[in-house]
Amino acid sequence: MRHRRRRTSAFFPPAEAASPEGLIGLGGKLTSEWILDAYRHGIFPWPFTDGELAWWSPDPRAIIEFDRFHVPRSLDRSRRRGGFEITFDRDFRGVIDGCATSGDRLCHSWITPAMREAYVRLHDEGHAHSVEAWQDGVLAGGVYGLAVGGLFAAESMFYRVSEASKLALVDLVDHLRRRGYLLLDIQQLTPNTSRFGAIEISRRDYLRRLAVAIDLPVSYEPPASPPMVAPQEH
Repeated sequence: MRHRRRRTSAFFPPAEAASPEGLIGLGGKLTSEWILDAYRHGIFPWPFTDGELAWWSPDPRAIIEFDRFHVPRSLDRSRRRGGFEITFDRDFRGVIDGCATSGDRLCHSWITPAMREAYVRLHDEGHAHSVEAWQDGVLAGGVYGLAVGGLFAAESMFYRVSEASKLALVDLVDHLRRRGYLLLDIQQLTPNTSRFGAIEISRRDYLRRLAVAIDLPVSYEPPASPPMVAPQEH
C-alpha cells in the first residue's frame, strides 16, 4: 500500500507536538484560511471561556464510525412518530447561536462571538453546515459542523425540545453516508454520543484516517429543504 506524504501546515506545528492535554498553541487568527488549515491537520480551535484563542489536537480523539452508528430504540420510535421537521442549512446562525446560549451555556460557552462570526463566514463560503429540527415552525434543536473533503467535523449541538438535536444528528449521519464521507469527527466522547456507538481512537489513527479522508472528491450538497413556514399560534 502506498503511503501518503503528510502535508505541512502553514500555521501550526505537527499535531503530535500537542501537550498531554492536547493543546497545540495559543493566539493566531480565526480566518477561514487558519481554520481550514487546522482541520486538515487534525487541529481545531477551542477558546478558553475568557476568550483566549487556543488550538487543540486531543489524544484520544472521538469519532462516529458510520458502520457502527445506531439509533437508540426510544429515539427511533420518536423519529417514526414524527412531530419534527428536519432541514439542512436553513438557519445556520440560529443553530450556532443556540449551541452558544442554550441551557447553562450563556456566558460560559467556548463559542465566543468571534467563533460564531468565523463559522458563519465559513458557512457563507460553503464549508460549514447545519441541520435543524423544527417543531411548529420554531427551531427546536440542531447540530453544526465543518466539511473538508471526506471529513465532517461535528462541532456542537443543542436542543430546546427533548430529542430535537439527536434527531438532527441522525439525519446528518444518514446524509453523510449517502454523500460518501469517510470520517465523522466529534472531538470528545460524551454519554450522549456513546449511545449512538461513538468511539475513541488514538491521535495517530485519526491522523492516518484524516489524510485519506480530506483527499476524497466528495461534496456536501445539502438536501433541498421546504420553504420556511410561520410558527403556529396557540
